[in-house]
Amino acid sequence: MISVAEALQRILDALAPLGTEQIALNDALGRVLAVDLESRVTQPPVAVSAMDGYAVRAADVASVPATLTVIGEAPAGRSFAGKIGPGEAVRIFTGGPIPDGADAIVIQENTDADGARVIVKEAVKSGLFVRPAGLDFKTGHVLLKRGRRLTARDVGLAAAMNRPWLQVHRQPRIAILSSGDEIVMPGEPIGPSQIVSSNGIGIAAFVRACGGIPIDLGVAPDNLEALKTMTDGAAAADLLVTTGGVSVGDHDLMRAALGAKGMALDFWKIAMRPGKPLMFGMVDGTPVLGLPGNPVSTLVCSTIFLRPALALLEGVADPVVPRERARLGKDLPENDRREDYLRARLERTPDGGRVATAFDRQDSLMLSFLAGADCLIARAPLAPALKAGREVEIVPLAGGAVGI
Repeated sequence: MISVAEALQRILDALAPLGTEQIALNDALGRVLAVDLESRVTQPPVAVSAMDGYAVRAADVASVPATLTVIGEAPAGRSFAGKIGPGEAVRIFTGGPIPDGADAIVIQENTDADGARVIVKEAVKSGLFVRPAGLDFKTGHVLLKRGRRLTARDVGLAAAMNRPWLQVHRQPRIAILSSGDEIVMPGEPIGPSQIVSSNGIGIAAFVRACGGIPIDLGVAPDNLEALKTMTDGAAAADLLVTTGGVSVGDHDLMRAALGAKGMALDFWKIAMRPGKPLMFGMVDGTPVLGLPGNPVSTLVCSTIFLRPALALLEGVADPVVPRERARLGKDLPENDRREDYLRARLERTPDGGRVATAFDRQDSLMLSFLAGADCLIARAPLAPALKAGREVEIVPLAGGAVGI
């Protein structure tokens, strides 16, 4: 068996970012930039007002009250054509261009309007409430770097940069093949020895959450020839993900079926719980990630291995999400030789800290506990017993664009 870290590194070393494509800005949410993005405009393009009020010469209101003559207005999107002289002001609104000659804004709350005149009741300094041209960014500034997964904020920024089209990495196409005679799809009649399939559907949802495109190859029976035939559907995929059939039982045929098709097997056992029977290899140039058959093991391994693999394919600059820290909510016993991932709830304390409390039952069949978990507590092999309050490493399961 190899370690989790070595298994992950071997997977990532075998992959490379996919090619690029140009997409419309409206379709950019969640996609990964393939090139640095420069602004095509300066923002704001000219000096503008940060408040509703009056554009003035600061020297004219150094002593208050001061009475000024209002000679025009400057709403957002329309400039005042003239120039402000001594004793003059222009009614201005948020975003309105600063008139020539003005160097400050008096907010309207500090004035009294009187027909064509305005009485300024509070002195201002030069530059007050004036947003200079280029305050936010200027033409040519690189504001979004390649390898960044675009958030809604990023999309808004790209729009402000006047970038209607973006060059992004292609979304990975992930073929998903489940196996097992005991599996039926949700809604189908359930035999006395059968269970409802959750793995394929759960992985497809996981792939979508990570920005990929799932290709459902269905559920293969425990039959070597059927498995070989159904894996043909992965020929055009960027990665084949299988569930079940990679252990050592008489009906665990996935490894044999792929081996018969010439798979170059890298590894198939890791020192991890849940998820010991994890397989990785190559078949005709297509990477294959064989996940365990137990539902919890499948999704935990997807979090640890599939998520960074998808991120790398999508061109994310740092595909491996750093682990976080929390304090234990209750005691944990010593660990054995396998790296352990415990389902746990994560709570905030009044002082802003975080407490992770592992569920009492950690059976890899119990998907309901995984759905109720907020994080995984990661425990190193042979980790000693820990008391409540000690700090531990956690893998968050929710937050951002991806969660299981």
